[in-house]
Amino acid sequence: MASSVFGSRCRTLMAAAKSAAASTAKTKPTAASAEKPKAAARTTGILKVHIVSPALSKFIGSPEASRSGAVKKIWEYVKLHNLQNPANKREIFCDDKLKTIFDGQDKVNFQGIAKFLSNHFPKAA
Repeated sequence: MASSVFGSRCRTLMAAAKSAAASTAKTKPTAASAEKPKAAARTTGILKVHIVSPALSKFIGSPEASRSGAVKKIWEYVKLHNLQNPANKREIFCDDKLKTIFDGQDKVNFQGIAKFLSNHFPKAA
């Protein structure tokens, strides 16, 4: 039925499409084009390294940290010492070491971590 609608033009169109597909398949990627250049490390936003407060520095063990790095260290500490509330997984029970970072709070929600950590990072000028 397709040949009656398009006549002989269908074969011409199909041949052109077939040759175009064959020509693109013949080109092989070179070794240089196959390797993607590595992107430079981001140094902005939450990945930017800042000097932190003495309390956070003592907790992390480094005088400098990024916001995401600080959250990772806190999360590792919470998991290691089993401080996550089993009834409400979004809540952290603070021990003495975490209370120094979280302004003496007994419990902190995960959403509150960023709020308390902002006190330990310098304000943007």
